Amino acid sequence: MSSDKALVIGASGFLGSHVVKALVADGRAVRIMVRASSDTRATDHLDIERAVGAIDSADDVRAAMRGCASVFYCVVDTRAWLRDPAPLYHTNVECLKIVLDAALAAGIARFVFTSTFGTIGLNPSGVSTEDDAFNWWDRAPDYVKCRVAAEKLLFEYCRDKGLPGIACCVGNTYGSDDIQPTPHGQMVKDAALGQMSVTWDGGGPSVGIKDAARALILAEQHGRIGERYIVADRWVDYGELFAIAANHAGREPPARKIPLPVLYAMAAIADVVSWASRRDNRFSVASIKCSRLLPNVDASRARAELGWQPEPVERAVRAAVDYYLEHP
Repeated sequence: MSSDKALVIGASGFLGSHVVKALVADGRAVRIMVRASSDTRATDHLDIERAVGAIDSADDVRAAMRGCASVFYCVVDTRAWLRDPAPLYHTNVECLKIVLDAALAAGIARFVFTSTFGTIGLNPSGVSTEDDAFNWWDRAPDYVKCRVAAEKLLFEYCRDKGLPGIACCVGNTYGSDDIQPTPHGQMVKDAALGQMSVTWDGGGPSVGIKDAARALILAEQHGRIGERYIVADRWVDYGELFAIAANHAGREPPARKIPLPVLYAMAAIADVVSWASRRDNRFSVASIKCSRLLPNVDASRARAELGWQPEPVERAVRAAVDYYLEHP
């Protein structure tokens, strides 16, 4: 293609907005696709094009892609706690298919897909790589299952239809400008503001948001088509995460640890209350599973093939705390 313009879909999100800022810093021409209702404060100050539309509208998606060489797809519904998982499958799988069809029709040169380390299989060694196929269906909540289905769909398009797609399996992201905030960012915010009184066994591979955004751009430039790359600095358990956040904010970290059987029992009761009241609650069995069952991973492939060198994730957690304290 003659143009190197990049389209970022999902640019109002935490990762998407940082991808936009990194592309602009590189001197790239950028167009974002957002809904009319999207909160675009994170990118309103940038000199970029804006396409307003919905990802479940093929016409809107095709119009947004017109004249672009690369697509960074950063759309994800992370609401693992939903009583009805249908919206998760609609956004994370069905809408993705619409976008993939549009990318094929537009002749996109690179399609960088934001996946998750949750699609990686469990390795008996305790540390998984991109070569470990997903293997824990019986324990996975619907949020994880729909993300696995989305990644599978992407690679089917790469294998069967020639889509130049690359997947980045991103860890839990932390850093500044987490406007929403993300579910894991909310926990850091709670710890920083003294609103997190307990901890529990759980955690996940984690990465600074700026480093995650840079990994997606490096994947566009150097990644192998049909390949996935783990994007994480290291595993961070919740005890350490909350301690980093609380200490940086000048507070005492949570001193009490809830035993897992008690935590699951509490979440099960919360699920019953949610169903009875017909109101979703972030505290759910599915959310606990997402914090407990996900694999530890090795990001050596991204470091070796993409030249990706992330900073220690604790720096990003402290930057997140600074942001939350300024925007309580």
